[in-house]
Amino acid sequence: MPYIDAFLLAVPSDKKQAYIDHAHRGAAYLRSLGAVQQIECWGDDIPDGKLTDMRRAVLAQPDESIVFAWITYRDKAARDAANALMMSGDAEVMAAMGDMPFDGKRMIFSGFAPILAEGNGGDFAYLDGYIIPVPADKADAYAALARATASIFLEHGACWVAENWGDDVGHGHTTDFFRAVAAQPGENVVFSWVCWPDKATRDAGNAAVMADPRFDPDAEAGQPGSLEMVFDGKRMILGGFVPVVQVEGEGP
Repeated sequence: MPYIDAFLLAVPSDKKQAYIDHAHRGAAYLRSLGAVQQIECWGDDIPDGKLTDMRRAVLAQPDESIVFAWITYRDKAARDAANALMMSGDAEVMAAMGDMPFDGKRMIFSGFAPILAEGNGGDFAYLDGYIIPVPADKADAYAALARATASIFLEHGACWVAENWGDDVGHGHTTDFFRAVAAQPGENVVFSWVCWPDKATRDAGNAAVMADPRFDPDAEAGQPGSLEMVFDGKRMILGGFVPVVQVEGEGP
């Protein structure tokens, strides 16, 4: 079963091309370790939140941009083996990956198990990324909600919706996914995205989704729009991103 390593990080805005070059250089090596997809997206529309937001999640500085990224491995065993190699400090590995043009101490990364992937999963020019705190005992209810909302997004122009359930989510010294959404005891984290063919379709699609009666969180149970919102949306963090690296296919 595919397995996701998810990332959220802050990169100096003037090092965008250096970051893209670094990601491409690392992608070739990661493919040899079992990675089948690497997507890196550069922040374009990152709103400030009252309680949480993506910039605060990685302690971003004013001159830094947010990157939302993931690497898909063929399975968890391949991911674990790849991470063990990258953490080993081996000179060959370090040379293959190259120097990081960002502060790795503030980078957030963790392992996630896919629970939903709807749409063609192909070309897209814009992405909405979400990180969501969900009660761990509400996994089935969240999956049902995800299936219901995915169909609505796809009807309104999205081309790919994916939801991934926290499986190996670590606690960091400075930043982590739990702190990013002010997770409470007993909560897990979901890493998800909605992809669009372009930003204009995204803007129109999100407006249509919010106006869709099936997406009304205030609807009475049993009525149209009565989706069970099983998480605290006030602590969800989100942003709009432009893909800058898209690598597909496993290496030799």
